[in-house]
Amino acid sequence: MSNKLTVSVAPHIHTTNSVERCMWNVVIAMIPALIVSIYVFGLSALWVVLISVGASLLTEWAIDKFMFKRTPSITNGSALITGMLLAFNLPNILPWWMVVIGAVIAIGVGKMSFGGLGCNIWNPALVGRVFLLLSFPAAMTTWDSAVKSGVDATTSASIDASSGATMLATLKSHGHQLDSSQIDWWSLGIGDMNGCLGEVGSIAILIGLAYLLITRVITWHIPVAVIGATALSAWAFGCNPLLEILSGGLLLGAVFMATDYVTSPMSKKGQLIYGAMIGLITMIIRCYGSYPEGVSFAILLMNGFTPLINKYFKPRRFGEGGKR
Repeated sequence: MSNKLTVSVAPHIHTTNSVERCMWNVVIAMIPALIVSIYVFGLSALWVVLISVGASLLTEWAIDKFMFKRTPSITNGSALITGMLLAFNLPNILPWWMVVIGAVIAIGVGKMSFGGLGCNIWNPALVGRVFLLLSFPAAMTTWDSAVKSGVDATTSASIDASSGATMLATLKSHGHQLDSSQIDWWSLGIGDMNGCLGEVGSIAILIGLAYLLITRVITWHIPVAVIGATALSAWAFGCNPLLEILSGGLLLGAVFMATDYVTSPMSKKGQLIYGAMIGLITMIIRCYGSYPEGVSFAILLMNGFTPLINKYFKPRRFGEGGKR
């Protein structure tokens, strides 16, 4: 029997986008934040990134090859992104074997246990990060003592810069009540402060956001909803909105992790609700929880609500006009 060419009915979408193209654009968008982390923490930051990426690629290759018996998918860039994002959520002084464990959990449990790319429920990098945080809380909350906290050391309310504290830890210890004059705003912007690798350098993350918007890899809905809801919640809780946005992993989560295609809602309205809830939950955890940071938990929690949001907020069908 001769081969048949099956042509489906319209509409036909013509685009140069592909999974690989989108993934590599995300990698490019993360380069400014990577450069800042290496500048602030030195080669130890690069070492953490290389270990995380290498372990992520090896884990996915091994599972594809020996468990699924299929062609390894590491060339599409998704495992590389998971490795980079996991590293961006770790301290630069975390022992190498903990980084490897986090990468194995992120890929093996957070991604491949569901079938691979497109099937996972939760963001894989955050699965690895939260696993490490719960398993090794002391190591995950110990910071490089050579890097300052971001608080102006000349003020009376500042802490010793050699203690290795982060801005969020300082905020937590002061009940999220720091005067603007006590903050080193320049350090917050350029990343010259302590924290996880990817959460330092707000300007670098915003450059990555601009690139993702220009290349249309993501839309504005989730990042704006996360940042806007965080600002409103901070104001309602009596905190400094700008300080809460620039501190910790808020921008990193809003730009690179909450916008994950697989685990975020499909419709624009759904994305706004999803992002707004992430911002609100983050501030509730920061102000009233035991952890100084709540972005990871907020995103994972809302990942679980994504199917429900998709059920009630569906994208408009092709060819279907608006209400008259």
